[in-house]
Amino acid sequence: MSEPTAHAHADHGHEAHAHHGPKHPTRTFIITLLCLLTLTVITVAASKVDFGAGNIVIALFIATVKASIVAVIFMHLRWDKPINGVLAMAGFLFLGIMLLFCLLDFDTRKDAIPQNLPVKMAPPPTSAAAPGAMAAPAAAPAEHH
Repeated sequence: MSEPTAHAHADHGHEAHAHHGPKHPTRTFIITLLCLLTLTVITVAASKVDFGAGNIVIALFIATVKASIVAVIFMHLRWDKPINGVLAMAGFLFLGIMLLFCLLDFDTRKDAIPQNLPVKMAPPPTSAAAPGAMAAPAAAPAEHH
């Protein structure tokens, strides 16, 4: 009446997914480590150079490349169905679009300081000399010829 479990699982094609990951994991992970460390060094080096507003763009581009490498290798997207990779990259794309719109909106603001915070005013300068201080010498009267 009931079939053995091995036959039931074999009918669903689970044997085709017996090897899910890199064929040489040590080599793959060492290459991934070297790529991520190299990109980190590039990020630090780029932060030392003044590109103006381009510093943020360069840093975000390098961070996106690093995040993609991590997703492809450590989330096994490279060895998974292609649709999973497309969905993951679409998530990154839409996150980038939302951040871009936030930055564009922020850029149109005239004053980045929130208007609902109380303004701290400096105390007015006093004209009286501090106690114990010497008075400034009086100016000599101008001579008229």
